[in-house]
Amino acid sequence: MAVSDTGTGMNEETQNQIFEPFFTTKEEGKGTGLGLATVYGIVKQNGGGIYVYSEPGRGTSFKVYFPRVDGPEGPRERGEAAEEDRGGSETILVVEDNDAVRCLACEVLRSLGYRVFEASLPSEALALCEKEGGAIDLVVTDVVMPGMSGRMLVEGLGPLCPRMKVLYMSGYTDNAIVHHGVLEPGLNFLQKPFATKVLIRKVRQVLDGAGGSAGGAS
Repeated sequence: MAVSDTGTGMNEETQNQIFEPFFTTKEEGKGTGLGLATVYGIVKQNGGGIYVYSEPGRGTSFKVYFPRVDGPEGPRERGEAAEEDRGGSETILVVEDNDAVRCLACEVLRSLGYRVFEASLPSEALALCEKEGGAIDLVVTDVVMPGMSGRMLVEGLGPLCPRMKVLYMSGYTDNAIVHHGVLEPGLNFLQKPFATKVLIRKVRQVLDGAGGSAGGAS
């Protein structure tokens, strides 16, 4: 698959850094470097490769290669399907500034019986938890958000919701955000974009204590 544009192009120095997490040529506050780092992670996790071709003033082309799969997909085991669909009655807070991701996650979790609150900003999440008085069993939060990181939010929620467990999600890979000191190794983590079955399974694992560490303040 190839994607090309007719933009300003890039010099060799920029091309060598474009897939690095948190690298961006945009002004501060105009971009996070999320896009290409996310694409790179998705392609690599699926056994593919991505290559860039660009020259200043002549646009840019990205070529993505995936391994060919021969034959039909095998049937799922019954136990696997049952695990994916298992919900619960716990209370979950979803904190995500991307409206599409937040709405999807909340809709899926509510359909499985969970009591779900949602917040688009960390400040909204803090206010909601103060109102609910520690009733949150699990917070599912983005890592990179305006004004406050997911880790800082969790540290602020800790005294308000002492029993809560934590599931971080991000478009960056877990290795990338650990490498840059955003999160510590071993925390419960879900990479975006995610399939609904992956979200369902991961949420249940964390609530049951089968994921990584809770991810509260150190």
